[in-house]
Amino acid sequence: MDIEKLKKNAEARGFSFKYFATAAEAADYLVGELAGKSVGIGGSQTVESLGIYDRLTGLCPDVAWHWKQEPDDARARAEHSEAYISSANGIAETGEIVNIDGNGNRVASNLYGHKSLYIVAGTNKVEPTLEKAIWRARNVAGPLRARSFNKNTPCVKGELRCYDCRSPERICRGMSILMAPMSVMDKAELVIIGEELGF
Repeated sequence: MDIEKLKKNAEARGFSFKYFATAAEAADYLVGELAGKSVGIGGSQTVESLGIYDRLTGLCPDVAWHWKQEPDDARARAEHSEAYISSANGIAETGEIVNIDGNGNRVASNLYGHKSLYIVAGTNKVEPTLEKAIWRARNVAGPLRARSFNKNTPCVKGELRCYDCRSPERICRGMSILMAPMSVMDKAELVIIGEELGF
């Protein structure tokens, strides 16, 4: 991974960019950034590994996360939060950010409804090109997430790849590609951590 190339291209596209060597450093930064704001959190193993949910609940007027609270209510509150934090399924060194979603709340919140957006990812999510970032999202991140949920899909039962299945338990239903921050956002920041995190 070429961190300087990613930084240069992300910033040229209009994203703010931060790099931290460790998850602990990134967590401290994010807690400082988000304190005092209402925060929505997208489904993310990476965000969970940072341990910021518990820290933010004492510092923010509302922290909405469907992994920790009643899902429908949390998703509705997250939709209207000031800040939103999630990870990515693939990031291109050319600056694009790829996400795949099953319910749509995460990709929707990456695109609309928040003053600030934070995309947090380990170096394992970064690929040289957009095409490879999309491939990673579909053939690595999606199947690994489906396996973690023990879904009844071909990617859980077979080899690690996308089968573009028609299973009712499919979790890869929509994909977004952020080519630049949405014009309605005050801030969209890519936070890269020098560790392998999440799927």
